[in-house]
Amino acid sequence: MVAPLLQLLATSLQQVCPTMTTVKIEVIINASSGSFDKEDVQPRLAELFKAAGLEARISLAKTGAEVITLAQQAARGNAKTIVAGGGDGTMNSVASAIVGSEKALGVLPFGTMNHLAKDLHIPLDLESAVQTIAAGQVAKIDIGEVNGRIFLNNSSLGLYPSIVRERQKQQRLGFGKWPAFIWAAVSVLRRYPFLNIRLSIDGKELTSRTPFVFIGNNEYEMETLNIGARARLDAGELSLYMTNRTSRLGLIRLALRALFGGLRQEKDFLAFCTKEIWIETKHKRLRVALDGEVTVIEPPLHYRVRPRALRVLVGKNDRSR
Repeated sequence: MVAPLLQLLATSLQQVCPTMTTVKIEVIINASSGSFDKEDVQPRLAELFKAAGLEARISLAKTGAEVITLAQQAARGNAKTIVAGGGDGTMNSVASAIVGSEKALGVLPFGTMNHLAKDLHIPLDLESAVQTIAAGQVAKIDIGEVNGRIFLNNSSLGLYPSIVRERQKQQRLGFGKWPAFIWAAVSVLRRYPFLNIRLSIDGKELTSRTPFVFIGNNEYEMETLNIGARARLDAGELSLYMTNRTSRLGLIRLALRALFGGLRQEKDFLAFCTKEIWIETKHKRLRVALDGEVTVIEPPLHYRVRPRALRVLVGKNDRSR
């Protein structure tokens, strides 16, 4: 007799005080991202989510493949919020599973660069990031897509994918991430490979021999100390940046112009904003970086923007709304 009465009382309280109702969310933590111990952060996260009134199921993924599997399982579940804990590659993996749905992506920035979190004005400290998720403020942001694969930040061809591939090789040999990156950058720049491509943008064609091509989800700041940031993620456009037949010294000159201003006036630097890009090359397979992770795709590459296709929980100062 007592148990049914208690259950009825609890139900009544929830109806009168809806804020007492817990909300179930899925949290996927990538154990291989960042530099701190994710095992230690699990109980801390559980406490923070509970204190915020959120019932969170926290899963720890040991590999990138496991992140994808857990994200796909969560996408099929009932949770309305799927939280990704890791770097930009982890955000990509989880977002790929829920893009175009009514589920929202929560961001716990555990990575090295955390570009998406910074552009969405999501705090980088754990407690504030959880509070942002608990506040439940949803923004709809654009995503970029190339041959069916998405990117939240950017995609690139040429130098950067080669550097990432070489860095991963050095890390498997026991080097730390940053020493491996420096070694990889020096090694790739010594070879300085060029890529012959044909671009189709807005009905116009351009043939180029270039060391790199960078495609951003929305427009990137390419000059001054704010380089690499985006003012908004919902303008419904892609940005493309590349150089034409630029030498190593020319690349250094462009980097200095980017830092001190005047980059867009450089004749060897090309910049476009558009909604769709086609890239053709004689290569049968191309290494393509998507949010810092490298994959191999068969050309031609078809880039397009998917406006406001992803729901994300954002900070109060975010302008992507």
